[in-house]
Amino acid sequence: MALNKVEICGVNTSKLPILKAEEKDELFRRIKEGDEEARELYIKGNLRLVLSVIKRFQSSNENADDLFQIGCIGLIKAIDNFDTTLNVKFSTYAVPMIIGEIRRYLRDNNSIRVSRSLRDIAYKAIYAKENYVKQHLKEPTINEIAEEIGIEKEMIVYAMDAIQNPVSLFEPVYTEGGDTLYVMDQISDKKNKEERWIENLSLREAMQRLGERERHIIELRFYEGKTQMEVADEIGISQAQVSRLEKNALKAMKNYLRP
Repeated sequence: MALNKVEICGVNTSKLPILKAEEKDELFRRIKEGDEEARELYIKGNLRLVLSVIKRFQSSNENADDLFQIGCIGLIKAIDNFDTTLNVKFSTYAVPMIIGEIRRYLRDNNSIRVSRSLRDIAYKAIYAKENYVKQHLKEPTINEIAEEIGIEKEMIVYAMDAIQNPVSLFEPVYTEGGDTLYVMDQISDKKNKEERWIENLSLREAMQRLGERERHIIELRFYEGKTQMEVADEIGISQAQVSRLEKNALKAMKNYLRP
């Protein structure tokens, strides 16, 4: 797939507009009032987002024009369904929808089709594996993965063999202004519903605005469940310093997440 050409689907990609934050807010206000012109301007102002997403599919044999068109469908769906009250960046919300639209297109046009149920099992297994490694710092057995997601190990092996080009859940998909969206942000299961997905995205964005040491303390305290004393021993400072840094970090995150 060639992505180095200037014109895709009749669109000159070198001249695509870039919307400022205040322009985005004003256009969305008009969109909510039913202004079709504002909707068209917002679509054009986010076509660079579609281009960024389809680059991750450049190893496929699909035509760039086709993927761009499908990506635009995902963009339009995101615009029509975006809730500005969620305190989430539009790009954070839109990227998974664009990717999902492209993946559905590739799946439906693949000569060797893998059922959606098998893909779901495979990605749940990958999700469980990544979480296990993060918590235990070692690879889980197939039995441990099967127990975690409640699916027979034979079916997991079959599903993993069926999918092509499995990727890490921590593979970056899109970056804007220092905020990175990862593959895992698209995954959903019984423990990861839409509300929790949005909440986790907001928390991740808030954490990215902390200093390196404060972010590390929050990860140890609330993601790994360590006490302040354990954190202090690990990073070589006093418990009182950990407490102060933790309070400052939580206050900063709260201010960021406040509507």
